[in-house]
Amino acid sequence: MTPNVLKALFKRGEPAYGLNLMFPSVQMVETIGKLGFDWVFIDLEHGAITLESLDGMIAAADAAGIAAIVRPASNDPVLIGQVLDRGAHGIQVPHIETADDARRAVSAAKYHPQGERGLAGGTRASGYGVGFSPKEYIESCNRETLVCVQLEHRKAVDNLPEILKVGGIDVFFVGPVDLSLSYGHPGAYDAPEVRDAIEYCFKTIRAAGRTAGSSGNPAALRRFREAGVQYLYTHLQTLLIEGRDTFRRTIEGAVPL
Repeated sequence: MTPNVLKALFKRGEPAYGLNLMFPSVQMVETIGKLGFDWVFIDLEHGAITLESLDGMIAAADAAGIAAIVRPASNDPVLIGQVLDRGAHGIQVPHIETADDARRAVSAAKYHPQGERGLAGGTRASGYGVGFSPKEYIESCNRETLVCVQLEHRKAVDNLPEILKVGGIDVFFVGPVDLSLSYGHPGAYDAPEVRDAIEYCFKTIRAAGRTAGSSGNPAALRRFREAGVQYLYTHLQTLLIEGRDTFRRTIEGAVPL
């Protein structure tokens, strides 16, 4: 497995910026790379992307020199294995509420002795078996595969100190949208209870010496970055809306040429 650009950035203390895709498009992945993003977030939980279309998107990310991080539909070892066998550079596992949930995600993503991922020598990730060395392949995958767990429920916030003790996790992602739902304030990210929960998570993750992640519009990402968050992404739809508004203001003369 090739070196993971996100892990290299985090090691240097730098942020990694990604863009979320919810529909299959090799061309869009290539464009994301051309635009200078560090990674593409391929969403199999909420999006229309299938395992069949995933292969080409990850191949496009490889060609563009960016990381492909995939969100499986659930914390299922079979789904996680299928995603990683297609060559994903990492996974973002949804709905992690306890330390046991986190351990299951790590176990599914890592080979023995770090986990229980099943080994196959004929997958895209293993070069279809051409020049395949099990020992070297396993070592590189265990070293370079990024594991991100999503903290998006009130229960996860309560259990955060224990979740942070789980080894093998690279990013602890704080999900504002589902957190707002869990706290009874749908979409109200600035509700005091929601805001306090997000800030608590960031501070606790950083105090433990771990890497925090989150998503949002550019204004939110700036605040998160100022809070020390390194794993950051926005959605393609958000980027289009921001671009649309700038486009209109420019045409109407509100933005100087």
